[in-house]
Amino acid sequence: MRFFPAGEAGEAASREYRSDIGQIQLQPEYGCCKSSDVLVTFARSETGSTLATISRRDGVMLALPGFDKKHRVPHDLAHFAAERHLRLPGGVFGSIASGGVFSNMRVIAGRPRHDAAARSSRILRANKRALGLAEVMADVIHNAVEQGGEQLAPRDARKTWASLAGGPFPWTDQQIDDAICCLAELAAGYQRDGVVQAEWPDSLRNAGLGNSGIRRGRRGRR
Repeated sequence: MRFFPAGEAGEAASREYRSDIGQIQLQPEYGCCKSSDVLVTFARSETGSTLATISRRDGVMLALPGFDKKHRVPHDLAHFAAERHLRLPGGVFGSIASGGVFSNMRVIAGRPRHDAAARSSRILRANKRALGLAEVMADVIHNAVEQGGEQLAPRDARKTWASLAGGPFPWTDQQIDDAICCLAELAAGYQRDGVVQAEWPDSLRNAGLGNSGIRRGRRGRR
């Protein structure tokens, strides 16, 4: 799951985020998942890549194909773990939960609302920078599990943040560790069974209309 194009276009897109990345909203921790949460199912497709099925709380079910056959640990799982534990409501899964639909997705069940296309466009446009941050932080978490660099992940996360925004690092080492543990558990289940499910909390929905200031978790900075 990539949201920057490859090559020079990707470099230009990445640079565009740097000046404003520090203004991205992070949601505080609200406790356990609720029954209204979005259910995400990651399954191995016939081609060997990952297929994510997202069951939204409005009854709509969407399919999101992955393109990650070369990785032992699917990159889509890294997005979920990183965005969940780093509290990024404007990332991939928060955007989808709020009504965003990426160009490679399709509706497989349910009836979208009458203004679904316009709403999706508004959400994805508003979350553009947050999606860029989610991409690079997912890479950090993915590399830690894929390559066995868990101990270096907090350092790598700080270096990545500094290259994008500078300023105080908005997460604790524990949050980085939690994201890594979450990804390791999801990857183990996926490799064992070919399918794994997880809940995306309702507190991490973002319709793209919130304020732009950073809200930090209860654990504070480190």
